[in-house]
Amino acid sequence: MKIALSWAISLALAAGAAAEGARAPVSVVATVSTAQPYTETLVLRGRTEANRHVELKAEISGLIDSEPLRKGTFVRAGETLCRLADADRTAELEEARARLVEAELNFEAARELSKKGFTSETRANAMIAELAQARARVLRAELNIERLSIQAPFDGVLDSDTAELGTLLMGGSTCATLIALDPIKLVAFAPERSVDQLEVGAEVSARLITGREATGRISYVSRSADRDTRTYLIEADTPNPDLAIRDGMTAEIEVKLEPRDAHLAPQTALTLDDEGRLGVRLNEDSVARFVPVEVLKDEPRGVWLSGLPERAEIIVVGQEFVTDGHALAVEYTGAERTQ
Repeated sequence: MKIALSWAISLALAAGAAAEGARAPVSVVATVSTAQPYTETLVLRGRTEANRHVELKAEISGLIDSEPLRKGTFVRAGETLCRLADADRTAELEEARARLVEAELNFEAARELSKKGFTSETRANAMIAELAQARARVLRAELNIERLSIQAPFDGVLDSDTAELGTLLMGGSTCATLIALDPIKLVAFAPERSVDQLEVGAEVSARLITGREATGRISYVSRSADRDTRTYLIEADTPNPDLAIRDGMTAEIEVKLEPRDAHLAPQTALTLDDEGRLGVRLNEDSVARFVPVEVLKDEPRGVWLSGLPERAEIIVVGQEFVTDGHALAVEYTGAERTQ
């Protein structure tokens, strides 16, 4: 019994000594950091894309009787790209106009007879219908003549040759492909964690694979994510007056996000807690406390961190030898601690 009691007393004394040792302050070095505005830049991989892209198609059938324009040619809005042979369409218009004159005369005669009671109301209504049909035939013939000329709907560059002279175009066949490159679009997909920070009108800059640089503003942010990648389409318009930026070029696009408060700390201040979370240890009233952080950017001066209070005393030396609640003996880097 005496041996057992002596052993228990020894264990108690050892535990007390260990506890007293655990409470001994650990010497660390800390730096006082104050949050400052940090403008984060979101870097996206994307491409350039024509602002407009259209295939111009024939509305009616006919033989091409205009010389072709070669791809790469710059054309103005309203310029004729393909012209179809007239064939007998002018004759059809003249015939339709003659039938309209005849229908108008018949209608006037029927109306006069109807007033005098010499013709039935049914006959008068039939003359009205014939007059409407004659007018429709004239309109159709005029439209078909207008459709003989396929014109550019906007300023742009031909992405294909126009139809060759003598080619028979059927209704729906392609005359040419036209693209507009000024302004040109920068297209990319933003991750879902960052999309809420993107706004229409935000400034972007881009570096093309050729080394050329461009700037623009966001014109569209998708409201629906791609189901496979969970990313959101964004588009930005950038001026391209000399058409030097081509459609489909790879681009590295940088978007400046709204400024937020962050701390610039030495990279060596980062540590892991027992759960594997990345963070820093702070001095709070001479007691250590772990705070998880998000690394916003790594640069030669240090790392930008978010998740810390506005004023933080970050332990930069000795943080690996303390845990939460550990007493500290703190020395400060640079100037003395400011209250």
